[in-house]
Amino acid sequence: MRKTAISFFYKFGAIIKYAGAFIAWVAGPGFATGQEIMRFFSSYGYASYGVVLLNLAGFLFLGQILLIVGFEHKGEEKFNHYKFYCGHKLGTVYSYLVPVMLVLIMAVLIAAAGATFYEYHNINRFMGSAIMAVLVLSVYLVGFEKMVNIVSKIGPVIIIFAILIGIVTLVNDFPYIREIGSHEKILASSKSTPNWAISAVLYLSLNFLTGSTYCTALGKSAKNRRDAKWGAIAGAIILILVITLINTAILLNAENIAFVSVPTLYLAGKISHLLGAAFSIVLLLGMFSSCSTMMWSFCNKFFTEGTWKNRLVAVITSIITFIIGLFPFRGLVGIFYPFIGYLGLVFIVCVLFRKTPICR
Repeated sequence: MRKTAISFFYKFGAIIKYAGAFIAWVAGPGFATGQEIMRFFSSYGYASYGVVLLNLAGFLFLGQILLIVGFEHKGEEKFNHYKFYCGHKLGTVYSYLVPVMLVLIMAVLIAAAGATFYEYHNINRFMGSAIMAVLVLSVYLVGFEKMVNIVSKIGPVIIIFAILIGIVTLVNDFPYIREIGSHEKILASSKSTPNWAISAVLYLSLNFLTGSTYCTALGKSAKNRRDAKWGAIAGAIILILVITLINTAILLNAENIAFVSVPTLYLAGKISHLLGAAFSIVLLLGMFSSCSTMMWSFCNKFFTEGTWKNRLVAVITSIITFIIGLFPFRGLVGIFYPFIGYLGLVFIVCVLFRKTPICR
């Protein structure tokens, strides 16, 4: 009996571990600002719950595929999942295209840092973006990997804050639930596409194109196939529940949120100034962690770490992302994220048509 209980908790713990890691990629600082959810979900009013359901199906299916494929190829050191799904030529294109996409996302996060500094700390957003860009570059050049590793643990904290903000807002503003339908017009200018179904597909594509390398590597780290499969399932369900909470919270406060860059920060401040201040710091730490990880991924893709060429690429990358990050955060999300989503559609089609047994 004791061995059975220990075995159960071990299996459950392993599944939660992979579920948490799966969620951490999607529910990062960009997600936690609420801008993604507003553009791909909330701006469609009641139809946003259709986006939620399509994403639940997509995350359940695609998440399992990528983690299981990673597990089944864990012995192959040079396994390239892009080539595995898309063939050698197209796979090679994606292998170099995705790091460029990460630089665009990095620029969006630097703009998000500027918006966060401005909306909660009243610091000029250009100055806020500059602080983030310089900090990320400095840490990369000095090689403070331990600092990045420590800050990277902020992921679960971001998720906890998002859940807390969503639940408290839902409880406080539930009497206004019938007004959600009228809020679609208020948020209409934030739509990622004219159609909610296309928005759902693009959101899946956005996340799985840029996150496929992470998900595959996560699957490689699994000790058995079951942990990879059920970790992906649990992660998808929890993730969609969080999205549903934040989406509903945004819809309930659409009249004010339509004019802010960081919707969840507004919601947190509405609940408590202290909560808002704490959440702003958590968001900034998360942005720093994500930008640093993307910097490492991009620069080391082309040149060996520590060489002068690698450092030069880092400096150029920081300058470019800072310049792009000078544009408004809301606008960048509205342009870059759907663009990346469209680029990922072919990859998603390749994944779906590749025979990958997930039901065994």
